[in-house]
Amino acid sequence: MMMPVRCFTCGAVVADRWEEYDKRVNVEHEDSAKVLDDMGIKRYCCRRMFISNVELIDEFMEMGRK
Repeated sequence: MMMPVRCFTCGAVVADRWEEYDKRVNVEHEDSAKVLDDMGIKRYCCRRMFISNVELIDEFMEMGRK
């Protein structure tokens, strides 16, 4: 997981909620806005952290193997 621990703007801790968000949006195919509302993430700066996060760890690991 490469999710930042805190929101870049307000400093709220966001990383502890990434796994639930990822599972509900990518596996269970729920609407991301509804998931964020259910999780209590109201600030748009924190919502941005979830919506714009791209997991690159797998790509980085493959680069290191070459």
